[in-house]
Amino acid sequence: MKKIFHKILSVLMAFVVMFTTMSFTVDMHYCGDSLVDFSFFTKAETCGMEKVQATTGCENPIMSKKSCCSDQKIVKENIDDLKTSFNKLTFEQQTFVATFFYTYINLFEGLDENIVPFKDYSSPFIERDVQTLYETYLI
Repeated sequence: MKKIFHKILSVLMAFVVMFTTMSFTVDMHYCGDSLVDFSFFTKAETCGMEKVQATTGCENPIMSKKSCCSDQKIVKENIDDLKTSFNKLTFEQQTFVATFFYTYINLFEGLDENIVPFKDYSSPFIERDVQTLYETYLI
């Protein structure tokens, strides 16, 4: 259960980093108070009211009125303050990284053979089984 929680949390944190460093634009077109179209990556399509007003001519009093259509754009800028380069390490940081990798690699280095320290000794001679003699058993 703990491993599953860690995997879910790591995927969630990867998405958080991805979405904070990514920029996107939401473009919306309103006709009156109703939303006609919205788009994430391209310009939103219009409802066609602008074309009707442009073909009527300049002397028409409809053109003097403000258009009922409006466009709204929401821009989410990315965060550029992430430290992306690690090529400028101080001497203390270099020594820390070197010792960390050295100890980490040697941590998993196993023994070549199993060493049994009591291999050369014989087992003690048991004259009688004391536990069955006195009938004392550990439960």
